[in-house]
Amino acid sequence: MFKLGIAQIGPGAVDTVAKMAAGSEPDLILLPEYSNFDPTGLPPEEVYQRADELQTFADKLARIAAEAGAYVAGAFLERGPKPKVYNTTLLVDPSGKVRGLYRKTHLFDAYEYRESAFVEPGGELSPVYEVKGARVAFAVCFELRFPEVFRELALASAQIALVPAAWYAGPLKEETLHVLARARAIENGMYVAVAALYGQRFTGRSLVVNPFGVVEAELGVGERYRVVELDLSLVEKARETVPTLRLRRPQLYKRLCR
Repeated sequence: MFKLGIAQIGPGAVDTVAKMAAGSEPDLILLPEYSNFDPTGLPPEEVYQRADELQTFADKLARIAAEAGAYVAGAFLERGPKPKVYNTTLLVDPSGKVRGLYRKTHLFDAYEYRESAFVEPGGELSPVYEVKGARVAFAVCFELRFPEVFRELALASAQIALVPAAWYAGPLKEETLHVLARARAIENGMYVAVAALYGQRFTGRSLVVNPFGVVEAELGVGERYRVVELDLSLVEKARETVPTLRLRRPQLYKRLCR
């Protein structure tokens, strides 16, 4: 079993995670998107000023990793090409060394929100990382709406899609979050784990979905932490039972690469 810790925290509450995770012995702890602060409504110049340098946030994750004896991943706003920032996910190992980096590629320009006003998109999808016998990869929040992203990760051998999110609250938005996470899991026979920011503007409602689309954990509202045991043999079983990856016919999907 792979033990995944989901930290559902508010913006800027990274320093509380080590205490929340104390004694839980996870293999990996996942933090939300916008973990360092909430940029909503701020001008790009202020977002840039408040953003962290990469090493500064890496050090914050390293402290959690050292205390928990676990890998830690989380998304934050990183100073990029001024005045823009990157929406960056870092993965650090228990010794505090950075083992992975992904910069969000599909930005949230929807619902009258323009993430692209202050974020520079990354240019590549997440690599797949080996973490204590599990193959993990990252997607961030709005990218749940892009099935192509998760299909690419599955084809690259990912067993778990780790999704830091800051899901804005609104009519039926929580339902949308859960439907999308379940769909991406079912389509690809993979675990999808969402650590969702909680706060005045954000839903919380973090969840872990297994490769058959069953919600194995849901954190509800509030700042919460939970360890979920993932049976990685279910990935192989799902892909054998419903072999969507093998039954694809890429030669027919001509519009996907235009």
